[in-house]
Amino acid sequence: MTTESFAPETHMGRLELRVRDMERQLAFYTEGVGLEPISDEPGAVTLGHGGRPIVRLTESKDLRPARRNEAGLFHTAVLYDDPKALARTVVSMANSYADRYAGTGDHLVSEAFYFTDPEGNGVELYHDRPRDQWTWIDGKVQMDTLYVDPNEFVNRHLAGVDLATMAPTEATLGHVHLQVGDLESARGFYVNGLGFDETFAMPGNALFVSAGGYHHHMAMNVWNSAGAGPRQNTLGMGVVDILVPQSDELGRAEERLRHKGFQPTFDGRTMSVLDPWNNEIRLSVG
Repeated sequence: MTTESFAPETHMGRLELRVRDMERQLAFYTEGVGLEPISDEPGAVTLGHGGRPIVRLTESKDLRPARRNEAGLFHTAVLYDDPKALARTVVSMANSYADRYAGTGDHLVSEAFYFTDPEGNGVELYHDRPRDQWTWIDGKVQMDTLYVDPNEFVNRHLAGVDLATMAPTEATLGHVHLQVGDLESARGFYVNGLGFDETFAMPGNALFVSAGGYHHHMAMNVWNSAGAGPRQNTLGMGVVDILVPQSDELGRAEERLRHKGFQPTFDGRTMSVLDPWNNEIRLSVG
C-alpha cells in the first residue's frame, strides 16, 4: 500500500437502490434476504442488520430500468459475520424466492450465493474465510470461482441448530461490484484517483480493489458492458457510500481525484464524485 491509498480502516457504508415497486422490493430484501428496517422516510427505507445500514431503497417510479449492457450495478454483496447466519438466510431465500436464485461461488477467500432481486439487481450473500487462509502472491490475493453445493453448505452449518434460538444476524455491506465500459478507466479512477489498492485482476475481464488488505471492497467488470458510456438516469444503483476513519482522508481523496482530472465536491463533511460512468461515490467519516 502506498501513501496515496485509503487508510486501512476504510470500509463500505451503504448502497442506494432506486426502485420502481417499493412494496415488492422491500418484501424481497426483508422477507427473503432478512434485512431489517433501520429508518423510514417518505419514499425511502434504509435496511440493515444490528443498526448497521446496508441498502437504502429509494422509490423512483418514473425512471426506466437499466439495460443489461449499460454501466451500473453488477451486484450488491451482503457480508455475514457468521456462516450459520448466511446458511439461515440461504434457507429463507430458498423458501421464499427460489426463482431468484442465480448460482454459487467458492472464491477461496469466501463462499457466496447469488440471487437477482425482482427488478433485476444482482445480490450476493457471502461469508469470508479467516484471513490466515487467504493466499497472496506478489501483492495480489488469489481468488477463483468454484462450485458450492447449497444443500451441503446448509447442512454443514445448521445441522442440529435450533433456528429459533440462534443469535441475531450480524452483517454489513461487504462490497459493491460494478459493470463498467473499460478496465483502464476503472483503474484510473478507483485506484489512482479514489485511493483503493488493486488486489486482483482478470486481464480484459475484471478488476478488484480494496483498502486495508481486504480481498475487495469494490470490483468492476466488462462481461456485459464493454464499451459502455456514461449512465443515463435509470433504476438500479444510486449513491455508493464509503466510510473513512478520519476527516483528513476526505481531503487527501479530493486532492488525488483533482490531480487525476476528476471533479469532486466537498462540503467539509462528505466528498462526492462521479466515476467515468456517472456512478456517484460518496465518502464520509464513519
